[in-house]
Amino acid sequence: MEKKITLRSSDGEVFEVDVAVAMESQTIKHMIEDDCAENGIPLPNVNAKILAKVIEYCRKHVDAAASKSSDDASKVADEELKAWDAEFVKVDQATLFDLILAANYLNIKGLLDLTCQTVADMIKGKTPEEIRKTFNIKNDFTPEEEEEVRRENQWAFE
Repeated sequence: MEKKITLRSSDGEVFEVDVAVAMESQTIKHMIEDDCAENGIPLPNVNAKILAKVIEYCRKHVDAAASKSSDDASKVADEELKAWDAEFVKVDQATLFDLILAANYLNIKGLLDLTCQTVADMIKGKTPEEIRKTFNIKNDFTPEEEEEVRRENQWAFE
């Protein structure tokens, strides 16, 4: 029987999670190691919707690591996990940004890398105007200021 730990989201929802899954988070791992987890761990920066997604990610990655045995199977498992990760980040922008904040706060490197790479891929090859449109950013530069920035950073546009 796997030892469980209680995580409490910012909106008061309680999650019973295997310790191995919770310890994917360096933040939670340190709390467990410092005996701060007896009465559950409050996570004031993560709401229930995002915490559920984070737990889903961690559980999948713990299971994938546990099932790696032979080299051939491990290549297939890696491909399957990559495909699963790709599906996992197909979420709306607000959720993606909340996942980035949660992964950073909880110190889950794999999830932080995955979510940040997803945003980087959304930006790659786009003009500043296209990026503004993608992320709903208002252009607050005057045409003169914009021209000055382009001149100062000409190397980036080559």
